Amino acid sequence: MGKPSATKGVKRTRALKECDLDRRYKKHTVDENFPSDASPVFSDEEPSDKVTFEEVTNGESSRYDLLLKVIGSGTRSVADPYTIGRREEQGLSDMGEDESEFEDKSSENEHSDGGSELKSQAPDEESDLDLESDDQLENGAAECTSSFRIHLGHTLSEEEVKCLNTGKWMFEWEVPAIGMPMSKWKGTGQCFLKEKETKAGTDLKVQLYQHWMDVYANSGSQDLSSSMQGQFFSLCNSYRDILHTNKKPFYLKGSFEDSNVMDAYIIHSLNHVYRTRDLVMRSNEKLAKQMRNDEHAPDVGVDFLDQGFTRPKILILLPLRSIALRVVKRMIELTPPTRRVNVEHMDRFIEEFGSPEVENDDNQNELAHKKGSAKPQKSSKPVDFEALFSGNNDDHFRIGIKFTRKSIKLYADFYNSDMIIASPLGLITIIAEAESEKEKDVDFFSSIEVLVIDHADVVAMQFSICLAWPTLQNWTHLNSVVEHLNCIPSKQHDTDIMRVRKWYLDGHARFYRQTILLGGFVTPEMNALFHQHCVNYEGKVKVLCAYKGVLPNVLLPVRQVFERFDAPSIVDADDARFSFFVKKVFPKIKDSLQGGIMLFTSSTAEFIRVRNFLRSQNSSFCLLGEYTKPADISRARLWFFEGKRKIMLYTERVHFYHRYKIRGIKDVIFYSLPERKDFYSEILNIHGATENAFCTVLFTEFDKLKLERIVGTSNVKKMLLSKEKKEKDPTSSEKKTFLFW
Repeated sequence: MGKPSATKGVKRTRALKECDLDRRYKKHTVDENFPSDASPVFSDEEPSDKVTFEEVTNGESSRYDLLLKVIGSGTRSVADPYTIGRREEQGLSDMGEDESEFEDKSSENEHSDGGSELKSQAPDEESDLDLESDDQLENGAAECTSSFRIHLGHTLSEEEVKCLNTGKWMFEWEVPAIGMPMSKWKGTGQCFLKEKETKAGTDLKVQLYQHWMDVYANSGSQDLSSSMQGQFFSLCNSYRDILHTNKKPFYLKGSFEDSNVMDAYIIHSLNHVYRTRDLVMRSNEKLAKQMRNDEHAPDVGVDFLDQGFTRPKILILLPLRSIALRVVKRMIELTPPTRRVNVEHMDRFIEEFGSPEVENDDNQNELAHKKGSAKPQKSSKPVDFEALFSGNNDDHFRIGIKFTRKSIKLYADFYNSDMIIASPLGLITIIAEAESEKEKDVDFFSSIEVLVIDHADVVAMQFSICLAWPTLQNWTHLNSVVEHLNCIPSKQHDTDIMRVRKWYLDGHARFYRQTILLGGFVTPEMNALFHQHCVNYEGKVKVLCAYKGVLPNVLLPVRQVFERFDAPSIVDADDARFSFFVKKVFPKIKDSLQGGIMLFTSSTAEFIRVRNFLRSQNSSFCLLGEYTKPADISRARLWFFEGKRKIMLYTERVHFYHRYKIRGIKDVIFYSLPERKDFYSEILNIHGATENAFCTVLFTEFDKLKLERIVGTSNVKKMLLSKEKKEKDPTSSEKKTFLFW
């Protein structure tokens, strides 16, 4: 489990003590033992006008004036609360930004796809707060008892921190998953779902809740509390980490299920943004009121600890621009109308994240059909492929989104954004730039409180060429991004240290971050991310599934032989697989006169290893890999079909992105099983229709996740049970070969 990274360019002259934290909030004066943790002190390499705490205590000016020098003249609510109060009276306040004018920025926004930010029009003369009562919300949920307040207001004890650092979790309860047959939710701590299913949405802001109910009713659905969407929102609203890897995606005829889950986490994210904003605005108003009633400095006590180091609180990671377009458009629809009077840069967003080329092609086909000159061309690709890749397939993007009282600002600078939507590759390039250029940083990651990773199974399939790491896949990029979250920032960024929550200063922000990991299936990498990097003190919830398998989907009469090999550990599994292939499988291929053998690998590492081996053996083979040139692909397919090459080496990622129909296949060898279960039956169904069609599958006990999705839960237990019997009774026979017809 990763620990918060060391502070860059920041001195800590004293250790943070609880008694010191209490001293910092005393009215009008600053104690001599004021802790250095309360405000960053920059290193000697910084300009000399930075004031250290030693200079503060030794100077002759008033302690309050010197404290302002340490915190920085840009500190808003402490340095000039009277000005803030005047701005709020005039209806100009928006988290410290003036909305009264349009301001053009000539320089491009380096963090938001090169976008510049335009200030929105000035709101009316009403108060900018426009908030519900602190005491009671209209829908019956007390503001002070909301999940948002309870989650962020909790202070971790030393014992809790030690327990969280161990990374040990006990999943103690199970609840059936609504709308998902053969699935159930399993969680740590106390079960809360049975109690909250009847109250879904009561923790929401009033306007957001009412608008959500209107949208839900207009969709034709009823009884949110007992629906899939209501149950998943209850999970999100609990602020626990969530691993949902049985979400049927929209491109696999799962539009209803996918949309329900997406709506739930969008509503949860919007609620978190609005509650955060309202809390800060209330504190600003109270501080300004204190300043108007008192000539001295306001009392910035524990009641005003309402901020992080930076503004962004929500990070949503998505694999493709087309999916980001889908999420942002739905987010705008779910935002109450009074909160989206103006959506800035929407035209630019549609242009950059949409797919006009596809629309033009459709229009041309329609025009040709009307003229009778030609029929619209029907794609030979599967329906799910068309649904996923018909839009903008670019996997390098990032965009900041800022929410104001009446508008939504797309392409906002990250440090002025409430929400960031990006791809792992889009963020890893910024991280690489920050590591190579000292003037750049990624401190906007420091205060992320809700992380959503949607379509994680698509991210796992992606491969991209990155200048910093040209050989790594996008899942590695995803891990790197998560590791950079919630670290102590390297710069101050006009942070009001006096209002930063204590657990941010203690370096405990990662224990408060909620992570929602969503995908169509689970992989060992997803499990590792969930258990190693998700350490939310609230606990964890994950979905458990039973599978029927996809063997009935194989339409051709193919003998399917599953051969199990032994591996001492998961670390040695790759070597054991290669050794079994070289000693047991390849000799049969080499001695056979028959060609038409497809050799399927699920990962790039396996593909390279097998390719090098085949070359060393002077085997007759061709290959289709991630980096194979189009001309070489056409040539390889032709050689294989004509029998000029005996073996076709094929990868899962190539099939995912292209769905080639390979002609001339007679036998299939699955060196490793595909992660996506549908690929198994899909490949066998393009198998040549010969009488002796044959398929060989290599597997080990560490392939249980993939194997279970393909052969079914009941079959996988039988296939692995023989080894367990052998371990218990060495005299018993061990079955390693299994035939399916």
